[in-house]
Amino acid sequence: MQVPQDGDDFASQPWYHGPLSRQKAEALLQQDGDFLVRASGSRRGHPVISCRWQGSALHFEVLRVALRPRPGRPTALFQLEDERFPSLTSLVLSYMTGQRPLSQATGAVASRPVTRQGPIRRSFSEDTLQDSPALTELPRARKRSDSQPAGLEHMGRSRDHCGPEASATCALPRMGSDPMLSKAPAPLGSFADILRASDGQLHAKAPTKPPRTPSLVLRDASGRPPTYCELVPRVPSAQGTPPLGHSSPEMEAPWWEAEEEEEEENRSFVRPQAEVSFSPRNHPYCLLGPQNRPLEPKVLSTLRGLFLEHHPGSTALHLLLVDCQATGLLGVTKAQRGAMGVASGLELLTLPHGHRLRLELLERQEALALAGALAVLGCAGPLEERAATLRGLVELALALGPGAAGDLPGLAAVMGALLMPQVSRLERTWRHLRRSHTEAALAFEQELKPLMRALDEGVGPCDPGEVALPHLVPAARLLEGEELPGPLDESCERLLRTLHGARQMARDAPKFRQAAARRLQGFRPNPQLREALTTGFLQRLLWGSRGVGAPQAERLEKFQRVLSVLSQRLEPDG
Repeated sequence: MQVPQDGDDFASQPWYHGPLSRQKAEALLQQDGDFLVRASGSRRGHPVISCRWQGSALHFEVLRVALRPRPGRPTALFQLEDERFPSLTSLVLSYMTGQRPLSQATGAVASRPVTRQGPIRRSFSEDTLQDSPALTELPRARKRSDSQPAGLEHMGRSRDHCGPEASATCALPRMGSDPMLSKAPAPLGSFADILRASDGQLHAKAPTKPPRTPSLVLRDASGRPPTYCELVPRVPSAQGTPPLGHSSPEMEAPWWEAEEEEEEENRSFVRPQAEVSFSPRNHPYCLLGPQNRPLEPKVLSTLRGLFLEHHPGSTALHLLLVDCQATGLLGVTKAQRGAMGVASGLELLTLPHGHRLRLELLERQEALALAGALAVLGCAGPLEERAATLRGLVELALALGPGAAGDLPGLAAVMGALLMPQVSRLERTWRHLRRSHTEAALAFEQELKPLMRALDEGVGPCDPGEVALPHLVPAARLLEGEELPGPLDESCERLLRTLHGARQMARDAPKFRQAAARRLQGFRPNPQLREALTTGFLQRLLWGSRGVGAPQAERLEKFQRVLSVLSQRLEPDG
């Protein structure tokens, strides 16, 4: 076990048990509030707080944030959710003495330490290694976490690859949940919503919502056993995993966490030479071959499995990341800044040479909404399955809203799918949603619909503190010459609000960038899920490699007819 060199002698604490298997830790937890700290075998010795709460054993990984060595400052900080501590001991004592929940989603309180008996083992024996991913993959293939997690920091790897030549960056990882509940596997014939998943987490900066525990769990639709990972796995480097017994170097910060480049003093303005695109065309995809037909069943099945493996909060962070890249808020290169003459896509959006970016964002909005509607209308099974899918979309919209992920373009796309005529006409499905998933139905009617109406009218929340990416669609449509609906006096007021909001959005672009990077701090995305949310992939999925080159109006009209046919098959008129 590698003990962090942070000056914290937590090994002397009675609640620290050293290398201990998951099963043995759970056996020591007898009553609600019992807890211990152990070194996880599947996490290469990282500290994990195991706690029993409401009859279930929960496991929370303590995240270790390395700091640059400076005199008088610790070399690392320890964190569960928002608050960071200079040592593991101070973290445990703070949560234990203050009776604070280890995560807001579960409410689990660690109040009674389980004292260690005997000396600490220095390594895992063969029986304690039985909970490592390699040895428990199949027995735990259907274990799921029903809690809404609270701290997405890292992503793991899978032994499945996208192709024979796939690299480590193409692996299909599973997002670990915080915590992982130990529950009996559900029957194979049970259902869950398509976008509800068990293995993601909300970022620590996003305020958590009450847990929405599904009553049923759907088996993995991808057809392959998911790679079990105990908590929040981290991405391995492309060079491979270091051998046991050697400390691994700190991972490089991802591009959205990189520090801002220092601007040169007295830098002169450079006239933009060409329009900039943040959504590359003809990009190779792991999930799609060089040529593909529209709505290939095999690809749809793989995507279904991907979304089932991720909690709505995790999916929301993936969507926030891709939206920020497509908007030019994060990941903008120095060459792109020089070409567009500004530092952010939020500024470029309001300028004349932002025409291409505005069109790309509007098309992305349409593609995301169509894909969301297809998730509902493509459920040809029982009524419960469609209602569960609606519930999953509602929960995803809540996870994207202000105060959570704060991705308003993503929220608008999901709401566009739910409010699409082909979806809203499914009376039996919505009635079943109100009866079986009342909380989601109330949230949709009382919270999401008024919020979306306010955003479209330019009076919704737009503060960079609670929003990471503002609502871009009204400004993009207006600047592309679309007329505003409604009476003349109302449309004029709305026009002024939209233009004022666009100017304020461009002015606050650095603040939005900081808010987005703060939410994504430590986030390690699933490469395949991130790919599946890009604009180019969605276009190829919906219209095929040949149809994607057709005019946009023609493509949209054709797919609307497809959705109408699917809607009629599910619930015919009369």
